Amino acid sequence: MIEIDIELLKGVANQLRIHSINATTAAGSGHPTSCCSAADLVATLFFGHMKFNPKDPHYYNNDRFILSKGHAAPLLYAAWAETGLIPAGDLAKLRAFDSDLEGHPTPRLPFVDVATGSLGQGLSVGAGMALAARLDQLDYNTYVLLGDGEIAEGSVWEAASFAGIYKLNNLIAIVDDNRLGQSQATAFGHDTAVYAKRFDAFGWRVEVIDGHDIEEIVEVLNGVRLDDKPLAIIAKTYKGAGVSFLQDKDGWHGKPLNKDEAARAVAELQPTSRSGVGVPIAPPAQLPEPKNTPPESYPPLNYNIGDSVATREAYGNALARVGEVDHRVVAMDGDTKNSTFSDKFLKKFPNRFTECFIAEQNLIGVATGFGTRGKVPFASAFAAFFTRAGDQLRVAGISRANLKLAGSHVGVSIGEDGPSQMGLEDLALMRAIAGSTVLYPADAVAAEKLVEQMALGRGIYFLRTSRPKTPVIYQNDEKFPVGGAKTLRQNPGDKATVVAAGVTLCEALKAADALKNEGIGITVIDAYSIKPLARADILAAAKKTNHTVITVEDHYPEGGLGDAVAGELSVEGVKVHKLAVASLPRSGKAVELLAHFGIDAAAIVKKVKSL
Repeated sequence: MIEIDIELLKGVANQLRIHSINATTAAGSGHPTSCCSAADLVATLFFGHMKFNPKDPHYYNNDRFILSKGHAAPLLYAAWAETGLIPAGDLAKLRAFDSDLEGHPTPRLPFVDVATGSLGQGLSVGAGMALAARLDQLDYNTYVLLGDGEIAEGSVWEAASFAGIYKLNNLIAIVDDNRLGQSQATAFGHDTAVYAKRFDAFGWRVEVIDGHDIEEIVEVLNGVRLDDKPLAIIAKTYKGAGVSFLQDKDGWHGKPLNKDEAARAVAELQPTSRSGVGVPIAPPAQLPEPKNTPPESYPPLNYNIGDSVATREAYGNALARVGEVDHRVVAMDGDTKNSTFSDKFLKKFPNRFTECFIAEQNLIGVATGFGTRGKVPFASAFAAFFTRAGDQLRVAGISRANLKLAGSHVGVSIGEDGPSQMGLEDLALMRAIAGSTVLYPADAVAAEKLVEQMALGRGIYFLRTSRPKTPVIYQNDEKFPVGGAKTLRQNPGDKATVVAAGVTLCEALKAADALKNEGIGITVIDAYSIKPLARADILAAAKKTNHTVITVEDHYPEGGLGDAVAGELSVEGVKVHKLAVASLPRSGKAVELLAHFGIDAAAIVKKVKSL
């Protein structure tokens, strides 16, 4: 047990304040007062409570810290500088183009697991980390520092509900209740009882403290894991704390001090400041390290050509099959598991499945948290509902997260459920995510083989799966590399190249057969990889068909397959004709809707003849 020196921690807190003020003044921008309010909390966590190896931030059993109020990034950087991991002199490079000390934290830094700064996301990620610790039988805790303005976000309460349901007593939320938001006081100011009641209602143990009283902070942190509930610490603080002309003053959010103001502030703090360098930090326990290594191969598939299988069901089959040998794989769902077929994985590996209920923002955050701990998380839901988590997905891209998504019930082909359930914007959303890979299989074999690719690859992958059953057209040993495509029909003299994916590939093949009977040939390409697109394959085919391409997709025209193809081939003089769902859909049978919106075989035949 390392003895706690209260006066030392007070001094370290002031040193963190000095670093934060000097760094933001040097940068000419930033949030020094937001750093000052949380300095006592962070100093106590890093130098008087958390167990971690300061020389190895990635160590598997380190306590984890998430700065959900990411605008206080200089405080986080200052803490790690005081551990000795980064030179204190580097803090003067805050927000510089050639520095990884960005305005809000990103995983360019070894001590940052996920990007933060888009508020309301850290607690969900922390919940995923806490579950990963439980799964791996590790004893690290996850600490999430939130701002009081931030917890107006509904995603925070999705996470709070989730953590209470699963009794994540290794998850600690610390609310820096400094009263002042960006443009005015927060809704509840210093009424800490409001926040306490809300966390309590979600099944948390709650402690309300003076966030500037080091002894009180130490005492409440000593109560971590006191029971089977997650712990919420509501810390009453003051923005700009420690500096007389800043403390609890409005109008200072996101405003650096000028050189004279910074000198005055440092003069107030300097007499009692102490360095954290060399302060003993409790080491993490030496528990068995999780085996997060990929398998050499996956079990074989067992489909027959002509079998009728929905790709959403093939996704479930693949999860269960891949999970047999790939113990990194975990799965989660948003109460749609009997429709996405992720319940196949649940039945086989219940300890590796997490039900996230109808809370898609939290679903993405939890999956992201698992991914930071060496797991391969597959999160599934109706594709339309992933749009609710657009910001979480955007930030996951900034985090360079290892995140695998499966969105089912896409397009008008779902039929009678109607437009609110139809994923018609998902390709546009997922293509826009930084570093994403977007896949759209047409049959069960392709779906299963692409799940393997997702498990083995690193990054954000989206698999678009369909509700209707489609015929198996590929042999079980067919390969589906990311960035590839399959040319299924091609003959000399073809009049056009038809590029399709998913259910419209079946329609394109029907159209090819119908046109062949009339003496008209078309090239048909299965663009199962939409991002990255098989540009060379499509271009080569287009050059053989008078530079004419027709794209067919069960998606709105904006941002989908047609735009992907047109964007890649526009400089080559290829004319791309897009068949897509061009107006607001309605309920009906799938065949009626495909025909009405001009994306069925008959519509393809008509378009080819018109050219």
